[in-house]
Amino acid sequence: MVADCCKTTNTQCHLLGELGRAGPLPLSELGSRVMLEKSWVSRAVETMAERGLVTKEANPADARSWLVTLTADGERTVAELDRTLDEHAEKLLETLNERERAAVENSLLLLMKALREDAAAMCCLPLGERKESPHAVN
Repeated sequence: MVADCCKTTNTQCHLLGELGRAGPLPLSELGSRVMLEKSWVSRAVETMAERGLVTKEANPADARSWLVTLTADGERTVAELDRTLDEHAEKLLETLNERERAAVENSLLLLMKALREDAAAMCCLPLGERKESPHAVN
């Protein structure tokens, strides 16, 4: 069941997904990427660490921060979640005819293009992947 989110809370599910995509991240960057406040992220990471899904260690690149990393159990949980979501999407798309599926695909591509061009959406990308807004004031 998709809503189950592999026996995690919605917050934990988002954090696991982001760690699965990005790899180890400083706690503050993890929160920025999923647009959650530090206290929410910190509590969720503590719970996931207690469950053995992540480790939280001193960041070797910045002694003032924590580095959050998926464990083997965390990686398995992310893989299970990905499979569950893929299967759910396939079932939903199976209800559409070929023309409708093409329309959905085209709409999603347009939405992704718009998001890539939206300066507000860039806030969650790593610094090296962000595009400068043409309206930025220096």
